[in-house]
Amino acid sequence: MFGAVQSCLLVGFEVRTIEVQADIAHGEVRFFLVGLAATSVKEARERVRSAIKNSGLEFPGQRLTVNLAPAELRKEGSALDLPIAVAIALARAGKRPPPHTAFLGELALDGAVRHVDGILVAARGLRALGFERIFVPAADAAEAALIDGLVVTPCLDLKAVVRHLLGIEPIEPYTTSGAEAMAANPGSWEHDLAEVHGQEEGRRALEIAAAGGHHLLLSGPPGAGKTMLARCLPGILPPLELDEALEVAQVRSLLGELPGRQPLDWSRPFRAPHHGVSMAGLIGGGTGLAQPGEISRAHHGVLFLDELAEFQAPVLQALRQPLEAGRVVITRSAGSVSYPARFTLVAATNPCPCGWAGDSIRTCRCTPGGIDSYQRRLSGPLLDRIDLKVGVRRVKLETLASEPTGEGSAAVRERVVAARRRQLDRQGSLNAQLKPARLRKLAALEPAPRRALERWSEQRGLTARGFHRAWRVARTAADLEGCDQIHEQHILEALGYRLQDVAA
Repeated sequence: MFGAVQSCLLVGFEVRTIEVQADIAHGEVRFFLVGLAATSVKEARERVRSAIKNSGLEFPGQRLTVNLAPAELRKEGSALDLPIAVAIALARAGKRPPPHTAFLGELALDGAVRHVDGILVAARGLRALGFERIFVPAADAAEAALIDGLVVTPCLDLKAVVRHLLGIEPIEPYTTSGAEAMAANPGSWEHDLAEVHGQEEGRRALEIAAAGGHHLLLSGPPGAGKTMLARCLPGILPPLELDEALEVAQVRSLLGELPGRQPLDWSRPFRAPHHGVSMAGLIGGGTGLAQPGEISRAHHGVLFLDELAEFQAPVLQALRQPLEAGRVVITRSAGSVSYPARFTLVAATNPCPCGWAGDSIRTCRCTPGGIDSYQRRLSGPLLDRIDLKVGVRRVKLETLASEPTGEGSAAVRERVVAARRRQLDRQGSLNAQLKPARLRKLAALEPAPRRALERWSEQRGLTARGFHRAWRVARTAADLEGCDQIHEQHILEALGYRLQDVAA
């Protein structure tokens, strides 16, 4: 007697189909599980045996062989429990599963079907491969239902699944209203730009960073307002679009962090890891296939690195490739995986170890060598990838005691949204993502601003990367003003944010 069902294995965001085959034959009563199964999958033999018996079903009293194909692909995790049990049940009954159907789920010893991570990623990948129906744990049905064109069958326990497949007691497909699963919840942010006193240059840089997706570095003494400015950035960003929200949800799904009933969150991620974070914590890693790190958790949002110079040098250097590519590729002995990492970096740093170099009131206690050594922790190649560098100075105490006079986040957000809409209508992406060829075509310069860019870039010794990044920032400044052409004042403003390149 033979039975087979389809399932899948996740390799990062890649979905690879697995055929679970069960063969019941005469011979010594044994349970063989073959197909390059890791320890977590081999343990499925005992879970499946107990789940079948405790569900009131009969476990084969013959030689049972379960094969996980393809054999050359290493199988990990507990999501194959349900398909193994279903393949055995169908083999005993001599039934075939519905076509274009996949099964995923972990089994408890009593037969209950339990949550597994990555259901949203699996559902999206399976639908792209032509699957039409998926059986998933009931707790994960809302995730899978986010994918259009996929019939989701929620599984409470193994007995109910088998009775459904045998036509005894059908399970109703999972349905959810648009208001329940897709309701916009942009969230409310604790920090509003209206509470920022002064800091006009920092506010302007924050607005440009939000409008064009540019990376930002804030430098200044302790208590000057660097962290406050950084935490105001999410409040001036627009809510996620549907495709963006699904990508963010996929990362959270892999990590098992999605809520059950409302898996989509429309507010942009804001991640602020401590400066003691490890390479695996920031970039991604772990045992087996690497898991997403903080940069992938911040996808389509903000990654805030406070006390930038205190991070380990290798960790900072590992940021260079994701800052350019918007993705991170992590290679371990178990294989390579790729995760999205299109985030806006906002970093804050002190000018020296004590923090008071250049302060108007307190005296710096550091030696020139100590200041130089501290600043050299931030390498030139890393700083070259940061578009906006702003010095933040302390605000006078009498100013702090008065009511702030600056615009609130809502007013700034309107300009940011309008500028982003111009970029998306013009080129389909934000300015920070423009490659040089498209930059020359879509952000062409008139003779006067072009001469200004070339002259000042040459005098300041900008790299080719710095030259193009200043050009992109100028395009964003023009978009914020609603200008079709980049003018000389936009070029000079953009170059002003790169003056620190010389010091670096």
